[in-house]
Amino acid sequence: MKKAFFYIIMFLTIQWVVGMIVNSLWSMISGKSAMESAMGLIVTTVVSSIITLAVFLMAKWSEVSRHWIRKRPWITLTWCAVAAFGAIIPSLWFQEHMPELPNIAEDSFDMIMKDRLGYLSIGLLAPLAEELVFRGAILRSLLQWTSRPWIAIALSALFFAAAHMNPAQLPHAFLIGLLLGWLYYRTNSIIPGMVYHWVNNSVAYVMYNLYPDPDLTLTQLFGSERTALMAVGCSLCIILPALFQLNTRLEK
Repeated sequence: MKKAFFYIIMFLTIQWVVGMIVNSLWSMISGKSAMESAMGLIVTTVVSSIITLAVFLMAKWSEVSRHWIRKRPWITLTWCAVAAFGAIIPSLWFQEHMPELPNIAEDSFDMIMKDRLGYLSIGLLAPLAEELVFRGAILRSLLQWTSRPWIAIALSALFFAAAHMNPAQLPHAFLIGLLLGWLYYRTNSIIPGMVYHWVNNSVAYVMYNLYPDPDLTLTQLFGSERTALMAVGCSLCIILPALFQLNTRLEK
């Protein structure tokens, strides 16, 4: 447990230190805070992700092994992508029917998502860095700490959700963290989680730019509540078979 807390503290410290340094340099160059511009936010998140990857790999806090990918599990990875795609609409429906939580990162998130370079941060580097930290380091240490894997998976998902530091993202991040933790537990590899995470963030990025109104509901998107529920049902017909296939194909 101590290792898990250490890893999360190091992860947050890297984000904070990089944010302070980039913000200071940005203010000196442009005369305004990096938090006030899309490019400043993107530079901050990209540099944070790269340094996080470098630190955790060089310190060997996260193990990287080719053992699982050497088996060429391409069909399994395809099902990971299918599951991520099928979870989007049910997740949105779930969030809409929950009590509204403060979205303190809405403005920053909006600036990053609207910029083309924002995909480098949201779609590519974030899945890689977060899987390396939260599954490859934190969950790995928690699985060694307890003989009950679901306790370790739940704790890692809780850390993952809390690290986003945005109440509005907590429920979705926690549920996704449970699934990503399960994928790691069954394979001892961060690759399935990276694929799922990448598809999830990529679809979110595309949808955000196609429908930039953050208040747009599924009912408004599909024209009626009945059609929205049908879309949820169709999505469940995608994700449930995908999860069944993953449960069948994954080891352990």
